[in-house]
Amino acid sequence: MVFAGLTAQDVWATQHTRTEPDTTTVPKDWFLRDPGSDHVQGLSVEKAYATLLQGKPSKTVVVAVIDTGIDIEHEDLKDVIWTNEDEIPGNGIDDDKNGYVDDIHGWNFIGGKNGNVENDTYEVTREYVRLKPKYENIDEKKIGKKNKAEYELWKRVKAKYDRDLKANKDQYDQYSQQYQLYMNAYGTLNFCDSTLRARGDGKPLTKASLTALDGSNDTVRFAKETLLRVLKEADDNANVTEFLDELEEYLKQLKEGVDHYSVAVDYGYNQTFNSRDIVGDNPNDVNEKNYGNNDVEGPYARHGTHIAGVIGANRKNNLGIKGIADNVRIMSVRALPNGDERDKDVANAIRYAVDNGAQVVNMSFGKKFSPNKEIVDAAVKYAASKGVLLVHAAGNDGDDLDVEANFPTRTLLKGGEVKSWLEIGASSWGDNENFVASFSNYGKKSVDVFAPGVEIYSTIPGNGYEDLQGTSMACPTVVGVAALLFSYYPDLTADQVKTILSQSTRKFDHLKVTKPGTTDEVTVSQLSITGGLINAYEALKLAESWKASTPK
Repeated sequence: MVFAGLTAQDVWATQHTRTEPDTTTVPKDWFLRDPGSDHVQGLSVEKAYATLLQGKPSKTVVVAVIDTGIDIEHEDLKDVIWTNEDEIPGNGIDDDKNGYVDDIHGWNFIGGKNGNVENDTYEVTREYVRLKPKYENIDEKKIGKKNKAEYELWKRVKAKYDRDLKANKDQYDQYSQQYQLYMNAYGTLNFCDSTLRARGDGKPLTKASLTALDGSNDTVRFAKETLLRVLKEADDNANVTEFLDELEEYLKQLKEGVDHYSVAVDYGYNQTFNSRDIVGDNPNDVNEKNYGNNDVEGPYARHGTHIAGVIGANRKNNLGIKGIADNVRIMSVRALPNGDERDKDVANAIRYAVDNGAQVVNMSFGKKFSPNKEIVDAAVKYAASKGVLLVHAAGNDGDDLDVEANFPTRTLLKGGEVKSWLEIGASSWGDNENFVASFSNYGKKSVDVFAPGVEIYSTIPGNGYEDLQGTSMACPTVVGVAALLFSYYPDLTADQVKTILSQSTRKFDHLKVTKPGTTDEVTVSQLSITGGLINAYEALKLAESWKASTPK
């Protein structure tokens, strides 16, 4: 699972690799800004609206977000959510005969009659469980040619599962111990602070005023000595309350670590956990289609809501943020659990999006294994045959995708590639060594372009807004620009939109950047096919020139 800022690698990866640039002087909407006038490596979206799109007619474009769910009542999204006009809300009838009852704003492939899937296992765990009975105790010399490839897969799966389970358990234990230790310390220090402030003049304590307090009372003496021990290296003006605030913030970070690794241990690598009882489908029937429910938000829609806001948050309501595209309807297709998505759900989600009119599909997810890749390939080919552009996040492991796997892919099992596919890496706002995000996957042959994916401010459930980062955030910036092209130049095909987006990128031919996952410096052109950064202004200019040169 590749999604950002929640339970997987996006934000987490940035906390465990090199530090990204300081954000204090960067505007919240930096990714909409222009490199020339605003001095950040944004998409020039606002420049495009101000100079190219004024008074220009546009067509409404449907964009599908295959994700964790979307808060469709969010103040900045409710007016841009797709509605199935052929379905009558709440009547319990499949009015449009598409196999999905009351699919008013999309569909949820990880829900059932009795609720929704929140957590699920990782694909490596499911593969481990599938292959273990066949190969755990087998004599390698007795493996026939027919099973050789699957046996090699088993060895890779077992090695990864054993390694990752141990690493996550170790991290969980460390974070839990640290959290408990600091929680105890925080409680003690808070008690000491309140005790001493009550004994003093009630003002915030400093190291100097703490030293001057009478410590003849046993309780006061304990509190005074405890705090002085903590502040041993601080200067006399050190503020105890500020120190406690910093400690509280650190505790929040530790708690995020505890929660992250507990989910991995309790669910992700749990061989006996089964999420599909909730769904009520047959998980082994990869051709099954009509399952799920119509709850397109689900229990944890932060990731999907954030993505939806980047693409198309209402630009005219003077609330929150401005999305990239101004004439879209966003379809929520829920298929991502807190764990790894299943191939069956991904294939059905793509087909649902295509059959219900989506022209662009945002896919901010990925995983290392794809046991039923053939059904995803079939869905991807189907989307391409219907003129749909698929945009996929490259992932956040700092890997070279020319070497490492990140499914789904445009490359098909039976050979060939789907053309109407864009693979997106994440970039930051500065034109320096940190331009390519430290967590981003890359690939000279595999990743098409980079797009803003660091500290992206967008919508979250409950009318909230938050910075998140990851290729999950870079992906919808490209989807938003693609939607602009489809909207203002409706005669363009998906392949043409891909070509325009690729040809109009801003190049950084001589810029040396830190290669993700390493300390090596390379040029940006070595990390992607185009060596460039998506730019809305340049893309729209190129689209206009194409239109002008097309014979009437």
